Amino acid sequence: MDKSLVRPRSLVREAASLRAGVPTPAVHVDRLCARIEQVDPLIHAFVPEPGRADRLQAEVRALLARRPDPAQAPPLYGVAVGIKDIVHVDGLPTHGGSALPPGVLAGPQATVVDRLRAAGALVAGKTVTAEFAGSAPGRTRNPHRPEHTPGGSSSGSAAAVAAGLVPLAIGTQTIGSVVRPAAYCGVVGFRPTFGRIPTAGVLPNAPSFDTVGLFTADLAGAALAAPLLCDDWDRAAGPDDGENGGAWSDGAPVLGVPVGPYLDRAGPEARQAFDRQLALLAARGLTVRRLDLLPDFEELERQAQTVNRFEMAASHADWFARFGDLYRPETAASIRHGRTVDPADRAAALRFRTAFRERLAERRQRAGVDLLLAPSATGPAPRGLDSTGSAVMSLPWSFAGLPALSLPAGVTADGLPLGLQVVGEAGADERLLALAAVLERVLDGG
Repeated sequence: MDKSLVRPRSLVREAASLRAGVPTPAVHVDRLCARIEQVDPLIHAFVPEPGRADRLQAEVRALLARRPDPAQAPPLYGVAVGIKDIVHVDGLPTHGGSALPPGVLAGPQATVVDRLRAAGALVAGKTVTAEFAGSAPGRTRNPHRPEHTPGGSSSGSAAAVAAGLVPLAIGTQTIGSVVRPAAYCGVVGFRPTFGRIPTAGVLPNAPSFDTVGLFTADLAGAALAAPLLCDDWDRAAGPDDGENGGAWSDGAPVLGVPVGPYLDRAGPEARQAFDRQLALLAARGLTVRRLDLLPDFEELERQAQTVNRFEMAASHADWFARFGDLYRPETAASIRHGRTVDPADRAAALRFRTAFRERLAERRQRAGVDLLLAPSATGPAPRGLDSTGSAVMSLPWSFAGLPALSLPAGVTADGLPLGLQVVGEAGADERLLALAAVLERVLDGG
């Protein structure tokens, strides 16, 4: 590993420094652009942008005109963020990781970008995505091992945070496109409850699943950003801020492990690390309960793919009819597959999803489980750049629309990151972040 490529930065510290005026936003942008020029040619996290420095300095001048006093500035004053290149940003073209003419894909600025800019953030640039947030990989390399995939489809966003190019980046997850690359790149990836961050202004993949998420170096960064981006955030929800460092007013969380065919999909390195993590959490006094939650996992996979392929074909019906020869083979195959799906089968799959959500919630409640735990991915980032790895460990939770996050959770013997996936209850994103804080402390040895 080239350690100079891995230098994640704390969003909390960076935001506090900028609000204190040290450095000034203009100096900060100069340093940011120098870091991108130095590192990005090695990992390709950002879509190339001629004139990036000039554009960012213009954003700084506009910010200073609106907010001349940093002490009165909003939470993300001067913080530069990366935006996945399926998310519309005023002033920057949207390519979607494709060869389609960018004007074809143009649209109004996304709501998530509106919220970032209202919070004082600057847009460092567009981050590389797999083509249309599918399975055809982008150019991005893993900062920990450039010959390994960073995951997908939010590859550039995860790599940009891991490499310290930005402290915050926006991604999207249809099945596993935030949690998996976060694990592969050794950062935090947070996928809120389906619909909690509006998808307006985001190119669709499968609208029944598509969810806007984010990447930060640590959980504190996610906890800073999430209330600014999610609808109706309840800042009062969460742990007590007392002396015990992990004491909750309603008791420590009970952890559930979904054993069976789902967990069997994890490879040996992921399972061994997961077993160690569970043992460590149990040794610190947390209750771990093993549950048979997903006995019909193969059927769940089939139903999820039915919805995904049908909706991807529908989302691209117009573009593919006009520009099908410009699509990459993997994306074109998915769209052609989706065209063969009967609308009645998609409707049945959505009914299956409703029943699955209800059954899962009932079983969790009966077992008294607060958080579900699983490996974030089937193993460490695979070698090679022809695939973004398997999303299967995220599939049931994305299918159900549950909030989930990936916490950095150690490394393999040869230094590749691993992640622990933490899954909350629908709509309880605040509680997920709050309860996950103790897990982060335990995993960090605190």
